[in-house]
Amino acid sequence: MEGIKPRFEFRTWAKNFGKVEEKLYALSKCEMIRESKEIYIISAGNSENNTKIRDKLMDIKVFVQEKKGLEQWDPLMKGEFPMSATMLKDEVFPAFGVEMQELTENEYSLDSFLRDIIYPHSQLIPVQVFKRRFAFTINDCITELGEIQFNGATQQTVAVESVDLEAILKAKEMLGLNDYENLNYLRSIKRVIGMEPFPGMFKL
Repeated sequence: MEGIKPRFEFRTWAKNFGKVEEKLYALSKCEMIRESKEIYIISAGNSENNTKIRDKLMDIKVFVQEKKGLEQWDPLMKGEFPMSATMLKDEVFPAFGVEMQELTENEYSLDSFLRDIIYPHSQLIPVQVFKRRFAFTINDCITELGEIQFNGATQQTVAVESVDLEAILKAKEMLGLNDYENLNYLRSIKRVIGMEPFPGMFKL
């Protein structure tokens, strides 16, 4: 991973993107369709470490900085199940930002990690995520339209990524996204499961 400059990202969500989707297909052809099933571990202890599991591989990314309304994330840890108790203690739980119960085994399979550690924890929630992603290139930026399910709740996402901030801002303008909120996966899931309020939820 050394020498690779982390990309900045704009990501937003809606039930349906309507004219934004029309502009996306008008500006670029779909280059690839990918589907995946993942588990995100959502922690009440922080919103800066994004933890997901796919194909028994754990990937944790850390928030680096925000510039011009865009977010930059960088890999923090990659691990594979079965995973040692030492790695869980030294790398995984510090990223969750919550206390860890006593570990009784030397290593944990994915099933035992979820069953014995995550599900019983009062501040951690595993969320089943299904992704169907359509890849495009807009203004030389990696762009995607996604159909996403969080524990079965369906919505769409549009994301634009690049190391070039100005290219992302231009792509946003081209797609008509300037009035949309930038919201990463972690915080979007927190809103869906009720761990974070939606904007204006408590206003009368």
